[in-house]
Amino acid sequence: MTRVTDLEALRALYGTVRERSRRKQLDRLDPHAKHIISLAPFVVIATAGRDGLGDATPRGDAPGFVTVEDDRTLLLPDRPGNNRLDTLQNLIERPGIGLLFLIPGMDETLRVNGTAEILADPALNARFAVDGKLPKTVLRITVREVYIHCAKALMRSRLWDPAAQIDRSIFPSMGEMMRDQIGVVEGVKTETQSEMVERYKQTLY
Repeated sequence: MTRVTDLEALRALYGTVRERSRRKQLDRLDPHAKHIISLAPFVVIATAGRDGLGDATPRGDAPGFVTVEDDRTLLLPDRPGNNRLDTLQNLIERPGIGLLFLIPGMDETLRVNGTAEILADPALNARFAVDGKLPKTVLRITVREVYIHCAKALMRSRLWDPAAQIDRSIFPSMGEMMRDQIGVVEGVKTETQSEMVERYKQTLY
């Protein structure tokens, strides 16, 4: 097995970057990027902590839940989760952030890179209230790089193709998988998939 350990060897394998691919990277949000963000109900957030390990986490809400403040600023409310706070802790240690926006039915994606700060401001949180429930914090993201990513990955994966979807019943529930991984946690019931879905519906916001 041959490891690739330097940039020259890597570039020799892949060749030079195409001019259009190089030039497509923008330093701000243009009208097309803003349009994609306004329709995107899902984004993957990438961060890295002090230990150097990368972390990617999904965020989803109604289309346009990530708000465009201006050409170089995004606002992203943090909804209730598991309180591990992996992303937020990473951002305190290293503010670099990468965002991958997806729209169901569209194979192209949007990549946005920059830095983020965590804001805990009542007036700002109130802008993102849902059914009277406010996020605890909002990420303010300063945009540095923006580009549309080609459709090949989603085409290969057939991500939006109904014929490619699995039957969820081939997997145990999340609670059952966690029980197998870490054992029974005292006071915590092992939920069925339907029980978990119903509980999540009550705690989305």
